[in-house]
Amino acid sequence: MAELPGTGIKIQDTAGEGTSFASHPVVFLHAGSGSARMWENQVMAFTNVGYRFICYDRPPNGAPVDDLEALAQHLGLERFHLVGTAAGGIIAVDYALSYPQRVRSLVIANSIVGVQDEDYVAMSRRLRPSPEFNALPVEVRELGPSYRAANPEGTRRWSELAQHVASQPSKNRITWAALETIEAPTLLITGDADLYTPPSVLRMFAERFPNCESLVIPECGHSAFWEQPEAFTRAVLDFLQKH
Repeated sequence: MAELPGTGIKIQDTAGEGTSFASHPVVFLHAGSGSARMWENQVMAFTNVGYRFICYDRPPNGAPVDDLEALAQHLGLERFHLVGTAAGGIIAVDYALSYPQRVRSLVIANSIVGVQDEDYVAMSRRLRPSPEFNALPVEVRELGPSYRAANPEGTRRWSELAQHVASQPSKNRITWAALETIEAPTLLITGDADLYTPPSVLRMFAERFPNCESLVIPECGHSAFWEQPEAFTRAVLDFLQKH
């Protein structure tokens, strides 16, 4: 447990085990439906090549950007790679806007990013009409059909680890113009069957980040880190090693 001002946060920190990149911490931010334990397929892959792997459970009533900054100070992190999936991707963007000097690189996977411009909000309503979309079971919304069809045990494990973290307000107003100010090298990832961020939406984001790469993972829904862990991990490691 990390005792931070006003809250305690449960963290997993490999503290630089390994050799080659031990000075390079990577902080992972889970989805709104997730928890730190859902990174179980990534921990060893990153630790084995020497990265310091850090993830944590976000407090349900916290201020995500302020909590992350307090954690960075608590752990003595000056600069670090930041990886966020889904709602964690929104927080990663929000943090990069608030503390750009901290972010060595940025990975945003399967995320709606939190853009508040009217054209984007209108498009999102067309893409995910309410209440019909929200009435779908969470595993249908967040795991692709190929994965659910082929991996009943993995679907069961995902559901076992899932927990709902209520939506929390952003520190910044995230807009198209704000994205254009993020200078950190950025990797955008989605799945070809992601109901939240289909490839066409990923291309919209890729046009806004000034220093950006993007990847669409085939046969994958909204949880690339879980559905296609090898492809996800390989892409992120290749990207981090450039920066």
